[in-house]
Amino acid sequence: MVWAWARRPVGALGCILMLQQLAAQAAPLSCRGPLHVPIAALGQSVTVQNGKVGGIYPDLLKYLGEGCVEYTVVPRARLQQLFDVGKADLLVPATRTLARDEIGVFVPMTLSRPVLISLATQDRAPVRNQAELLERREMRVAVVRGFDFGPEYRQLVEALASQGRLVHASDVASVARMLDEGIAEATLMVGVTVLGTFQNDAKLRGLIPRLRSEPLPELPWVESGIYVSRHSGLSDKQLLAVVDQLEALSRSGRVWAAFLKRFPPAVLADSTRPRFPVREETGDAQR
Repeated sequence: MVWAWARRPVGALGCILMLQQLAAQAAPLSCRGPLHVPIAALGQSVTVQNGKVGGIYPDLLKYLGEGCVEYTVVPRARLQQLFDVGKADLLVPATRTLARDEIGVFVPMTLSRPVLISLATQDRAPVRNQAELLERREMRVAVVRGFDFGPEYRQLVEALASQGRLVHASDVASVARMLDEGIAEATLMVGVTVLGTFQNDAKLRGLIPRLRSEPLPELPWVESGIYVSRHSGLSDKQLLAVVDQLEALSRSGRVWAAFLKRFPPAVLADSTRPRFPVREETGDAQR
């Protein structure tokens, strides 16, 4: 699938009604002191411009209340390290893994899966599954160091590495440049993360119509959301309060509304889904 990126807001009446209702209902949740959150740019999920933090997840965290979150902008590779040693109250956004479950309490916000993303060329046949990808030894595949989408993803990455076809990058922006410069022919990543990165870079924006998304059936959907640390100094009462607040946010429908505000549904379909089914006419999460 080659994304036909629409340079206009999503115009469906159901989406407009949903956003209007959510805006009317949006009342900040109470908080118990500032949460210390190291953050790094990640497509439209997290944006950092001139030191100012924005994007889908920072906008959502505003519902915790004014002054409830203190951000520190760090390199992407530092996020997990700081969370591991208890110097971050939240890890956001993050996919769920067993290793992270040992450190924090996970609150899912969406379902996501990595897909094969490349810049479309007329002469390349489609890649329909993992076996076909492993057969295409001419295709170098870039991945971000530290990204983890579950055991199936790790096994595929290891197989590509054993073939000498894996290219590591420090962040998504580096992957985008590798695709543009021909250093890698493809990447394995959540589609909207790559698309958001191309949107944010004026030099890459013109390539958006060429972005090609190919789901591999062997890579399953995984939960994506926010981790709350058990080891950062939050009391049990504070931890439970934050988890409850984030869970309420997850169930409110605001998360999916935030994604629809930035991406057409057709772009989301390959690699991002709402945690709960959403009634289009209201945006309320069905449970």
